[in-house]
Amino acid sequence: MSVFTDKEIEYMAEQHLGRLATVDSKGNPHVAPVGFRYNPVTDTIDIGGLDLKNTRKWHHAAAHPRVAFVIDDVVPPWQVHGIEVRADVELVDEGGKEWGPHYAPELMRLHPVRIIAWGLDTREKNARDVARKVEVKLQP
Repeated sequence: MSVFTDKEIEYMAEQHLGRLATVDSKGNPHVAPVGFRYNPVTDTIDIGGLDLKNTRKWHHAAAHPRVAFVIDDVVPPWQVHGIEVRADVELVDEGGKEWGPHYAPELMRLHPVRIIAWGLDTREKNARDVARKVEVKLQP
């Protein structure tokens, strides 16, 4: 059983861009637009990219593995939809090449700990903690 609702999974499949928030060593926030995919095998959100291991987001996540991720949009007549996922990030050394030949081999795998969704199932905000234990290994 997924930690995401069917509507949330459907919404993620329709979207191609999200924003990943990390924190640097001084506590400063950093937000970056990223490509992503929902991974039904691991029930995670996977983030790929070009030269991913050499990005700020990768290095920030290695030092502080709790991140936030937002997918949202607005469609006429002012209908707002979105998902915020607070997650523990796992830095994975392989799997990114499956996205295409120009992608880095690495992935950032987001294991949700809190999910907040709006405008998908109802007009009400749906916020819930996800009860799962994930061991996230920090990179040296």
